[in-house]
Amino acid sequence: MENFLEEKIENGERVSPILPENVKNYLIDIDGTICDDIPNEEPERMLTAEVYPDALETLNKWYEEGHIITFFTSRTEEHREYTEIWLKKHGFNYHALLMGKPRGGNYHWIDNHLVRATRYNGKFTDLIEKTASIQVFDDGEHH
Repeated sequence: MENFLEEKIENGERVSPILPENVKNYLIDIDGTICDDIPNEEPERMLTAEVYPDALETLNKWYEEGHIITFFTSRTEEHREYTEIWLKKHGFNYHALLMGKPRGGNYHWIDNHLVRATRYNGKFTDLIEKTASIQVFDDGEHH
């Protein structure tokens, strides 16, 4: 993944590298997003979860287009092996698997980089442009 990143210098100092504008860094949930929603309390079901075919097709297309695919799940480290076996069995191409996302939803991600969040609601497709209302920090510039 490091080879995607470009060095960035601000005020003569090296800062966190950035991706080229044409490469997206996708963070994808697993349960209820790419397959059946399996709770951590029933890990034995993780190996037999039904895959959502449209998610597999779309994510592998994004991977082939050169985007970074990272699965970000509330499953814990003890579920990593089952999760990797399942992803491989179903043919998902990805760069990384991050475990331990906080459970319960209602996420509000704060970062110094631009973040776009897209709620999955039953259909995995290429993303489309849509205008929506968002919450932001009050920087004194009201529009």
